[in-house]
Amino acid sequence: MEIIQKKENTSLEIALVGRLDTTTAPQLEAVVKENLEGVTDLVLDFTKLEYVSSAGLRVILASQKTMNKQGSMVIRHVSPDIQEVFEITGFSDIPTIE
Repeated sequence: MEIIQKKENTSLEIALVGRLDTTTAPQLEAVVKENLEGVTDLVLDFTKLEYVSSAGLRVILASQKTMNKQGSMVIRHVSPDIQEVFEITGFSDIPTIE
């Protein structure tokens, strides 16, 4: 998986390319933890994300919990396949999805 970050002032956008699974979830978790200090707006761009596993959902949920305390988080460009995973797991009601 490739993680592309763009930070401006208190805004952080993270674009994910590939698969967010058991192998790659720790990478995303590390990037999020290292970069969330002072961030009030977090955007996760899923345009090129092909797959998300339960390990990936856990990292997204942890990010959402952190951002609930310090600002907002939005997930953008979710594919129909990933949206289906969100709906089946009940995850679609937790983060803001655009």
